[in-house]
Amino acid sequence: MSAQGDCEFLVKRARELVPGDLWAAKAWLITARSLYPADFNIQYEMYTIERNAERTASAGRLLYDMFVNFPDQPAVWREISVITSALRNDSQDKQTQFLRGLFETLPGRVQCEMLLKATEQCFNTLERAEMLLLLLRRFPETVVQHGVGLGETLLDAESIEDQESPVNCFRKLFVCDVLPLIINNPDVRLPASLLYKYLNKAAEFYINYVTRSTQTESQYQGSQDSSDIMSPSKRSSQKYVIDGLTEKSSQITDPWERLFKILSVVGMRCEWQMDKGRRSYGDILHRMKDLCRYISNFDSEAHIKYKNQVVYSTMLVFFKNAFQYVSNIQPSLFQGPNAPSQTPLVLLEDVPNIYGDTDIDRNKHIHKKRKLAEGREKTMQSSDDEDPSGKARSRHITVNKADLANSIEVLESFKLARESWELLYSMESLDKEFTRICLSWKTETWLWLRIFLTDMIIYQGQYKKAISSLHHLAALQGSHSPQQITGQGSLENQRALIQLASCHFALGEYRQTCEKVLDLMCCILLPIQEGGKVQEEQPKVKSKFRKGSDLKLWPCTSRAIMPYCLHLLLACFKLRAFTDSRDDMALGHVVVLLQHEWPRGENLFLKAINKICQQGNFQYENFFNYVTNIDMLEEFAYLRTQEGGKIHLELLPNQAMLIKTSSPPMGLLQQEFIPVLQPSIQTADRHHTVTRGITKGVKEDFRLAMERQVSRCGENLMVVLHRFCINEKILLLQTLA
Repeated sequence: MSAQGDCEFLVKRARELVPGDLWAAKAWLITARSLYPADFNIQYEMYTIERNAERTASAGRLLYDMFVNFPDQPAVWREISVITSALRNDSQDKQTQFLRGLFETLPGRVQCEMLLKATEQCFNTLERAEMLLLLLRRFPETVVQHGVGLGETLLDAESIEDQESPVNCFRKLFVCDVLPLIINNPDVRLPASLLYKYLNKAAEFYINYVTRSTQTESQYQGSQDSSDIMSPSKRSSQKYVIDGLTEKSSQITDPWERLFKILSVVGMRCEWQMDKGRRSYGDILHRMKDLCRYISNFDSEAHIKYKNQVVYSTMLVFFKNAFQYVSNIQPSLFQGPNAPSQTPLVLLEDVPNIYGDTDIDRNKHIHKKRKLAEGREKTMQSSDDEDPSGKARSRHITVNKADLANSIEVLESFKLARESWELLYSMESLDKEFTRICLSWKTETWLWLRIFLTDMIIYQGQYKKAISSLHHLAALQGSHSPQQITGQGSLENQRALIQLASCHFALGEYRQTCEKVLDLMCCILLPIQEGGKVQEEQPKVKSKFRKGSDLKLWPCTSRAIMPYCLHLLLACFKLRAFTDSRDDMALGHVVVLLQHEWPRGENLFLKAINKICQQGNFQYENFFNYVTNIDMLEEFAYLRTQEGGKIHLELLPNQAMLIKTSSPPMGLLQQEFIPVLQPSIQTADRHHTVTRGITKGVKEDFRLAMERQVSRCGENLMVVLHRFCINEKILLLQTLA
């Protein structure tokens, strides 16, 4: 028998003995190894027995012997591949833990050599990088030789693979795993240009990772549920996974903290003017403002160094705080798994003093108060005018605590982001570098950033620019797949419409204001509520809106936005209604809109009544379609009495054809007008709800219409006004043409 045959026989015999007598099998193999020490199969069989028995120390010694004596055997590299996979694996099962323990028994020099050679066996870039990372982590001294090369390999692979997003497996491994090893190793010498390149790559990755939207994750999470203005879209419970990585390795804790840590290390390596005592974002920004004051005094090399310090430090403060602001006012863009639904907010201009300031004794009946108020007409007129100096005051943003619990922090973030932006554009050199970075990052496609910039421009009072920004926002929103973002798109569309309306109003473009408001009304879905509950609760929201408050963060819901829309419409039409020229249509629209938040609009309503009295007649054929306020109905009924001035009212459709113009009003009551109209009157008492004067003598069609109208006083006013905006859209726009 040949030596080869003897070896095969001994191995076969040992295998046969393993199930019944393990020690006998091991004895056969020990004998075989002493006879044929150069035979690989005998040693591999010995290793297999020890590995299967999970004897860590003995299996490790045998693996070491094979690695040293038989380095070219495929079976050895298969074993090493299994072990290195276990080292990279997050699993905690028994077999994986055994393989890790087996590796730990090997001498450090052998571990290092084994990992290096295992890396050479890898042809997949990602696998090769992960293998080399094992080496760098276990043997920091190898970072000097292999760290930068691995980093460049990953960045090259990202370019070759033509990754669409910076949030990809190659960039993640570079930024989160390789870069910290490189920059924190004092023995690795890097030129400043390379450090800035790496900082740029890290910043782009972390910012995109943190601000990834629900649209970005749709490929992993499936389509989203559609939502209206009242309910922002929610993410599904699945976690975000970067293609090519496991779920665990795709999750990054404290990304902003990691990014600012990299900024700090790069700053120290580049010899920036660092202040270790300053840690808050406000402190960093304050430091950069100080540095800018004397940056021009430095020579060329130092100027470049400190310019980069200001740009990168301020830029990261800007993006961090802009994100903080947007994630709080529109949380649905960034909501994580199982996040509770939060109400989105929208930044809007105040509609100043729409009702006037003059107080009225509310215990007096309204048509009695008209007489008392006649002497104050001039005061009322001046108080209703726009305050031309309003834009010169310092800008303030208010928000109800109930709408945003951490409002102080959010408004501080808005302030820091705004000031950072202003600093970045305060000098040509800073502007040029920041613009270059933004172009390379394609920030013009970031929806969340456009939301912040729009709010910032509105805050600055640059309304024409804000309108352009809102159109840019609409274009961004349209570039995404509508199947994925039905709900989010709806919210964005509605947010844009109300902000466009607010900007057009601030510019005095009232027809465009009205157009945007009416477009938004078509999107609004009213909450289902009984009677006038909406009407009762809305003044509480508005009462926070004090004069001197230029801007407010409003809840982007139907319940909050519709009252704001009605304020805008009223502000537009009252300017047309109370000019010297006569405009019954505009005046009629004002009367309809003044029903909202009644009796806050009593003062302005009295102005309307006085104007009608001065005219001697009034025509508004939509009156009975939309006026359901009992006090207003009573006042218009009073206008037709002797005491009310015998005003000729054409409030019914085609009334001019029904009433002979040659016949004067007849049968008006000659006794004192006694009001008995009340909101709670039942239909059965309808005949007695109108005053005695009207019942006796007013034209039959007007009397019947007024009686029918009284029965509608219990209708939900918001529903009536919503219907008014929808049905009369063309008429409303024509009035402002």
